[in-house]
Amino acid sequence: MFINTDISHVDEYYGLSEEERKKFDKAVLEELEKTPPKHLETEWGRFQKLTREADEEVENLIDNILKEMTLEQKIYQMSGDNLPKHAGVNPPRYNFTPYYAGEDLELDIPGIKFTDGPTGIVMGYHSTAFPVSIARGASFDVELEERIGEAMGIEGRSGGANLLAGVCVNLLRHPAWGRAQETYGEDSCLVGEMGAALTRGIQKHMMACVKHFAFNSLENVRFRVNVEADERTVREIYLPHFKRCVDAGAACVMSAYNRFRGTYCGHNGYLLNHILKKEWGFQGFVMSDFMWGIRDTVEAANGGQCMEMDVTQFFGEKLVKAVKEGKVSEAVIEDAVRRILRQKIRFAGVGSEENYGIEKMGCKEHTLLAREASEKSTVLLKNEDKLLPLNLAEIRNILVVGPKAVIPNIGDTKKGSSAVYPDYVVTPLEGLKNICGNHVGIRYIDGSCRHMIQYYAQRADAVIVIAGLTCEEEGEYDETGGQSGGDRDSLELNRAEREMIEAAAEANANTIVCLQGGGIVLTSSWEKYVKAILIQWYSGMEGGNALARILFGVVNPSAKLPVTIPASAQQLPFYHQGLEEIKYDFYHGYFLVDKRGETASYPFGYGLSYTSFSYKNLFVQTKGNDVIVSVDVTNTGERAGEEIVQVYVAYSESAVERHLKELKGFSKIFLEPGHTGCVHIALSKECLQYYSEREERWILENITYIIMAGPSSKEEDLLKVNFRFDE
Repeated sequence: MFINTDISHVDEYYGLSEEERKKFDKAVLEELEKTPPKHLETEWGRFQKLTREADEEVENLIDNILKEMTLEQKIYQMSGDNLPKHAGVNPPRYNFTPYYAGEDLELDIPGIKFTDGPTGIVMGYHSTAFPVSIARGASFDVELEERIGEAMGIEGRSGGANLLAGVCVNLLRHPAWGRAQETYGEDSCLVGEMGAALTRGIQKHMMACVKHFAFNSLENVRFRVNVEADERTVREIYLPHFKRCVDAGAACVMSAYNRFRGTYCGHNGYLLNHILKKEWGFQGFVMSDFMWGIRDTVEAANGGQCMEMDVTQFFGEKLVKAVKEGKVSEAVIEDAVRRILRQKIRFAGVGSEENYGIEKMGCKEHTLLAREASEKSTVLLKNEDKLLPLNLAEIRNILVVGPKAVIPNIGDTKKGSSAVYPDYVVTPLEGLKNICGNHVGIRYIDGSCRHMIQYYAQRADAVIVIAGLTCEEEGEYDETGGQSGGDRDSLELNRAEREMIEAAAEANANTIVCLQGGGIVLTSSWEKYVKAILIQWYSGMEGGNALARILFGVVNPSAKLPVTIPASAQQLPFYHQGLEEIKYDFYHGYFLVDKRGETASYPFGYGLSYTSFSYKNLFVQTKGNDVIVSVDVTNTGERAGEEIVQVYVAYSESAVERHLKELKGFSKIFLEPGHTGCVHIALSKECLQYYSEREERWILENITYIIMAGPSSKEEDLLKVNFRFDE
């Protein structure tokens, strides 16, 4: 039977029944087999021989290319190569090979070749699966994140891509957000520094795309929710981390699905034209999110959208028609094409061919980096009686409880745009067996029977319970492909896991809980029963080995919470899964807990070590346009370890309402036992400004700033000193 594959929008495809879709996909695949897409013979086409050209030479080259191009060829640069009929055809799955846009064989212009992220390269079946972004945020390690970016860049180029949409910097406003795993945390300073580091690393090899611009912090309603926010909230809370990545040289910014102040972000001229391009001076291009990222041809083009991805529904021929009818000026088209060509030329000279090859995908160097990232991302929340680290010479029997101990739980696996397919995944049980060998007896049970848990727990020297979340409870939500994941309706562990923990702890005082997941879970209802708690997040392909090395003291944990773990959901901002309208205000996370004078279960920036550190001699001075904060840190324990020093700022007698404290800088220091090091953290004066809505500008006040330094955001953990610019 003949199947008509001539559809104009993906909604028509998803309106078909499942049986109709199968027939449709089969017909489209047959078409592709008869006329497969052709690609350039070289990676960069006419730009292949270019080196790092001067800015003026690049612009002159673009001028000449634009003169060669017809209107249709210009708009082709702005349009994804897929048609709506290709919506369901991703053999054998989403982004297995790069998605192309604007590859012009006639003009020898290379295409944008897209791969997704941010946990690793989505293409193929051999990529390195790193810990998720929220885990890496817990490392507070910008140098490590830049190295991870380099590895992803190498693997992306090795897989045939030249753009990686791996820099996800949407702020975690509420921990029930289904894609909490894809960003770095709740604080703009942390998110911005980590996102900028990943950008720098990726762009040593390929273009980095920063996403999703902006206010994308709800998953189930992402295609339709409208976000409102006053201008101070916009400028101070939800945009600075994006600007930090733009300032780091990001080639591309992806617009979000949601609406902001009534206008879809994909055509939001205030965000794209006014703030991003005009105010921030962004020289790269804007890419839409996939399929439903724009909803109108004229609004999107005039609103600042440069490229429709990955399916062309509103650009292409429709945009040509809009220009010819005078609804979109050719100047708008030329600006967008200039931005796209500028980045293609810029990145044609990046990297060396000898660095790339299929053997680089999931290579040993990168898998060891994944293990290091997990080790530096695992947060030790509780360690009563110094139960950890376990002593391999003394422990004889360990009981491991919970089905998550034996599943490859690395995040949005096998669904969603961040699904990565590594060669292997080391589970917690495998990691423990690897480190214990024949020296320790390890018994595993799934925890479904309380009597069995208690029977074996009584006979073990320690019990390790693996609990938390999987991609069934959180992650990307797609109504067209099943409804698992998405935003969470509860922050609690499920009842079975809470009962599992209580049963183990009742029978064995030496019970350790390791939590997996992207969003946090509340601990207040069960933490009193156990001696030790770790959060390992979705820990990547080497997570099991990393966990075992931490539990047995091969590695000293150093990570800190990139989010607040509240005592209850009432300490969080208003949230509901099905909202069509929401107002984002000035307070969330530790800002909100501080404002209310409440106590969280575990504050932002908190994390234990197997050693201890003390702080003294906090000193502040100005140097040029920076405020230099110096503090002495001493390792007062018996083990070498890393400490994450955090600097917060409060404001005395400000003319406007400010947060009680805000993270403004952080740094890591490694110290041997008994050693002291002086940590210097530079804060720019700009980071102390507030945005005046009345004057529409940033203002640096001549007031007293309270500079604080310490190991967490907890008030009693912080040294304080007053500082004024006129002193």
